[in-house]
Amino acid sequence: MTQALATIIYPVKDLARAKKVYSALLGTAPAQDSEYYVGFQIGNQQFGLDPNGHSNGLNGPVTFWTVTNIRESLKALLEAGAEMVQEVKDVGGGLLMASVKDVDNNDIGLMQNP
Repeated sequence: MTQALATIIYPVKDLARAKKVYSALLGTAPAQDSEYYVGFQIGNQQFGLDPNGHSNGLNGPVTFWTVTNIRESLKALLEAGAEMVQEVKDVGGGLLMASVKDVDNNDIGLMQNP
């Protein structure tokens, strides 16, 4: 079901300040820059800043895995003992995202491209 590690998202409280810090770290301007998400493209990886991450249950950086069927993958993780953090949500343009915590309280993100 899993295709590839696609994105790492950091929940941030001050998007403007975080954007400056990570632009300096990565040596590039964001490829996507909006009030609800700032994304940097580093090779085949997306590195994102989410100002709503904390309110959506994210406590730190989360890796998001691209899957072919997010609902099947989510169901399999929950049956294996993972705990729901964020149910499947369309975050725009048909991109579906969800997240769970594993048995050691680590965040796992899932995403399905349209």
